[in-house]
Amino acid sequence: MVKVQVPATTANFGPGFDCLGASLGLYNYIEIDFSDRPEVYAKGEGTGEIPLDESNLVYQAASQVLKRANIDRPLKIVLENNIPLARGLGSSAACIAGGLMAANHLAGEILDTSELVQIGTEMEGHPDNVVPAMFGGFCLSIVHENKVIYKTFPVPYWLRFVVCIPEFELKTEDARKVLPKTVKFEDAVYNTSHTAMLVAAMAQGDLTNMNVFCQDKLHQPYRSHLIPGMDKILETVTEKGAFAGFLSGSGPTVVCLTLKERAEALGQHMVDIFAQEGIKSHYKVLSSDSKGVRFL
Repeated sequence: MVKVQVPATTANFGPGFDCLGASLGLYNYIEIDFSDRPEVYAKGEGTGEIPLDESNLVYQAASQVLKRANIDRPLKIVLENNIPLARGLGSSAACIAGGLMAANHLAGEILDTSELVQIGTEMEGHPDNVVPAMFGGFCLSIVHENKVIYKTFPVPYWLRFVVCIPEFELKTEDARKVLPKTVKFEDAVYNTSHTAMLVAAMAQGDLTNMNVFCQDKLHQPYRSHLIPGMDKILETVTEKGAFAGFLSGSGPTVVCLTLKERAEALGQHMVDIFAQEGIKSHYKVLSSDSKGVRFL
């Protein structure tokens, strides 16, 4: 039996659409073993929603590995889910990354890391959640000629992510439908320059002007009407002690970067703004995860 711990992730990171992501200290746990019939058991987030058969996303990911290993055996999978579904915190990437790496270990490490990343990206559709889920830290990733290329480095140890999670789901495919087919040239230049500065700031651990670097013109403006209160949160969090705020993935979770001593007040501030819009929410104060998938 193999057991893994898989972190939540926040992707896009403001202007880094489909290429930036970071892992967070909130975890799903996956146990996987061979069995005489397909079995899936789950508790925690998504119980009652996620399928408990071979269509389960963890089972699908694990099956991709076994197929390549020419192993035709059913699996027993036990899930403990703490990452909320369809909230922009990488729940599907956690299922995919955890399923792939656990099954690969169970099968005798038959695939190398690059193959696992490739399969994960093909299943997820983009690498910005899969890569930090697998490896931890702050991650940059691109797909070049159908190959995933990525870089990772640590998040400053003192940085806290305050994630405010509204009590409604927003599926990635629905959030992508509101994006334009083309963008203005000046908006593309805007995001390129801001993404470059954001990466430099994170690499140096100097978050001066981070509120400027996290601004975006490619996805957040188009998604804001799907998430009432988001704009007001992003406009006001720096006054409350945040370095910056941004939409986590495709939402609806909103993330703020701050120091530990300011985190609780910031979280409550975000909850209060969502409440003004009639939306229930709760917040979590998370550190970055530095390991990615971890075998237990």
